[in-house]
Amino acid sequence: MLLSVDDLAVAYRTSRGDARAVDGARLDLPQGALLGLVGESGCGKTTLARAIMGVLPRNGSVRRGRIVFDGIDLLSLPPERRRALLWRDIAFIPQSAMNSLDPVYTLRAQLREVLCGRGGLSRGAADDRAEELFAAVGLDAARLAHYPHQFSGGMRQRAAIALALALKPRLIIADEPVTALDVIVQRQVLNTFQDLSRDLQLSAIVVTHDVSVVAFLCDLTAVMYAGKVVEYGATRDVLRAPAHPYTMGLMQAFPDLDRDAETLVSIEGAPPSLLDPPPGCRFAPRCSLAEAACRTADPPPLGDAHWAACIRA
Repeated sequence: MLLSVDDLAVAYRTSRGDARAVDGARLDLPQGALLGLVGESGCGKTTLARAIMGVLPRNGSVRRGRIVFDGIDLLSLPPERRRALLWRDIAFIPQSAMNSLDPVYTLRAQLREVLCGRGGLSRGAADDRAEELFAAVGLDAARLAHYPHQFSGGMRQRAAIALALALKPRLIIADEPVTALDVIVQRQVLNTFQDLSRDLQLSAIVVTHDVSVVAFLCDLTAVMYAGKVVEYGATRDVLRAPAHPYTMGLMQAFPDLDRDAETLVSIEGAPPSLLDPPPGCRFAPRCSLAEAACRTADPPPLGDAHWAACIRA
């Protein structure tokens, strides 16, 4: 197993108390697999991704749990050793490529900075590697001389992917990589991910709120709600036979173009406050299947390869 997250809890200090953004999360990612981390806004997806990277904001901290990467608990490493893994072994693709690329440097200069500064390559070797990276993500090497504002949105996103791949990391974490793109460009970027996964045995966590992205791209799916991973398994199993009422709600609220027109069913209510979450299952106040026991005890995960944290699972 390349990555295992076990009972991870992350909290943010606020003026009103600690917000438990991630609380007891668990998931596994084998080598060469793509995992979709899906859930509505504010459920803790990005916080979980940043905790794995070790780049939480100053008011955020890991309170308990383990993050095991290639057999090493990242939380046990001193800061300098943890930082040494970034870009070399674990890389990050941010949500907005335009904000992550430096507007006053060409893409060649930005790739040189990574390849020479972090990778120790000579300038000539870095330029050769930059051309390889642009070819891998479907960009013309001549565009290395251009600035980010000269790229379209999809090209910027692919350039960000090239930067993340620069030092051949074993794990990439992509935070909403196609959210700001139109559907045609989304397809191009997702095809790029698929090609890289096949050709390079790339392992990735794709953070998204779009079920269609997970269905198209990912081998595994982890569903988050109010700071907890409530369902995990192979994407085919999770989407065809969801075992948690929240996952069922996500599927009912999503249009299926293969079926006749039908009414979409929204999930009523709102997620609980993470400053003072309710006891028991956090989805119980919005769940039409909830029982009295759901509001008193936090349900344990039920199942093996495909599991759900629900007493009805």
